[in-house]
Amino acid sequence: MTLQPAPYARQAGQEWLLSCADTPAETRVQWDADELGEFPIGGHWMVAEISLAHSMEVLKRITPTRRGPVLADVSQGICWWLLPPTLGDELDDVHTITVRPRGWILRCPPVLYPVRGRVWIERPDGSGRLTNPDLLGAALGPGGGLQLPAEAFR
Repeated sequence: MTLQPAPYARQAGQEWLLSCADTPAETRVQWDADELGEFPIGGHWMVAEISLAHSMEVLKRITPTRRGPVLADVSQGICWWLLPPTLGDELDDVHTITVRPRGWILRCPPVLYPVRGRVWIERPDGSGRLTNPDLLGAALGPGGGLQLPAEAFR
């Protein structure tokens, strides 16, 4: 009997996500057991936590070509937007966003299917593209951050 590779074995976004794990082999084992993988933030990306409701509005305002991966926990009503690891204080004044500190653990499912209520609503595509924090802040509307012209969202 020949063992078939797991469904995520050759998916570009999945490989990129695994490259961000401290222990990719252990993460695969967690996924195979229908568990979430652990990804410490800071080295490859930072995380902005936003309510699911606000995130749905932001998804309407930022085109897919301008946004990076977005993970949702549908049972908790929370989304995590992946941002560049060079994130500074750009989002400090945006009250609807919580920026998680370096080293905080984001527990992620595989790219292609949900695990324990978590699902990628904007999947990693393998390119390494992350959401621009100024664009994210501006997309939250008045008082949400830097105000950018409409062309910036296209």
